[in-house]
Amino acid sequence: MPATILAAAAAFVCTPIAVWDGDGPIWCVEGPKIRVGNIAAREMDETCQPGHPCPAASGAAARDAMVALLGGPRGTLSTGHVRVRAPAMQCQATGSSYERVVATCRLPNGRDLGAAMLATGTVVPWR
Repeated sequence: MPATILAAAAAFVCTPIAVWDGDGPIWCVEGPKIRVGNIAAREMDETCQPGHPCPAASGAAARDAMVALLGGPRGTLSTGHVRVRAPAMQCQATGSSYERVVATCRLPNGRDLGAAMLATGTVVPWR
């Protein structure tokens, strides 16, 4: 399935259905795959990209924190993504990265998803 790319500053809705790691991608039922902007998580193989911020928490810990914020696990896809069933989030595109929409999103309670992830201690700010 081709990636859905949105123009920077475009507002959109994302109903999360699957999560790969602590900063994305989050797969949305509406089509986009989101990389959460302004945060950095370890990769699932526990590496960090050269020159990128590298949190102490494991990739699995960050993924699990993201999954918990999005309503908890509902199984695993054959791709390794963790299935979630979460209410729709309001998001705003800020760019693109690796065929994903970089975005800031608000959880249904109004809290910024990136800020909520920072509060878990499993990710660090993206500089």
